Amino acid sequence: MSGVIVTGPPRASAQDVQALAGYGVATVHEAMGRTGLLGTGLRPIQQDTRVAGTAVTVLSWPGDNLMIHAAVEQCGEGDLLVVTTTSPSTDGMFGELFATALQRRGVRGLVTNAGIRDTAELRAMGFPAWAAAVSPQGTVKATGGSVNVPVAIGGQMVRPGDVILADDDGVVCVPREQARRAAEASEARERKEAASRAAFQEGQLGLDRYGLRETLERLGVRYTSHEEYLRSGERA
Repeated sequence: MSGVIVTGPPRASAQDVQALAGYGVATVHEAMGRTGLLGTGLRPIQQDTRVAGTAVTVLSWPGDNLMIHAAVEQCGEGDLLVVTTTSPSTDGMFGELFATALQRRGVRGLVTNAGIRDTAELRAMGFPAWAAAVSPQGTVKATGGSVNVPVAIGGQMVRPGDVILADDDGVVCVPREQARRAAEASEARERKEAASRAAFQEGQLGLDRYGLRETLERLGVRYTSHEEYLRSGERA
């Protein structure tokens, strides 16, 4: 497997990344029309952490972390490393030493659909990571791959310079050209949710606030007493 290392790809602006960092993954995902999610297989090794950064992408051979070493050189302040493999792999491709080098360069975290290790050390040093597996299995450095090329995780394409937002709920990718619009849509959605939250705190029901009683009626869902339900012999 040959490969390529692309230098200096365009990145979303730091201002737009910072704006998106103020919102949760679920909010941004919804605000973008329920797009951008990197599947449900990526889980955080820490809790109560949210990060946003510009993607530096890595395409590696399974069980081989050579291209992560190559990617470190391409990382800078505000980036977030995104690693995938050419076929499924759960080997521990990333650990404390990589995190030390990346943290020194201002990288904000790691997302990978492969495996990581040294999770206690990563938590202790405050380097957040989202991965598909945790494994002590080591890797080799023997096969070429690529850095800063489009990759796919969970059916979602991630390009270098796109915004990656990750928290306890998962990981979402915002195309760099859409970052500002996504931040504005997320702000609008958060205002809407704040109004609904206040209404629910006052006792209003979602059935009424969202006009769902009409939806139930349209779908033929009816109300009946417990006694009538038992007499009718119906079962849900």
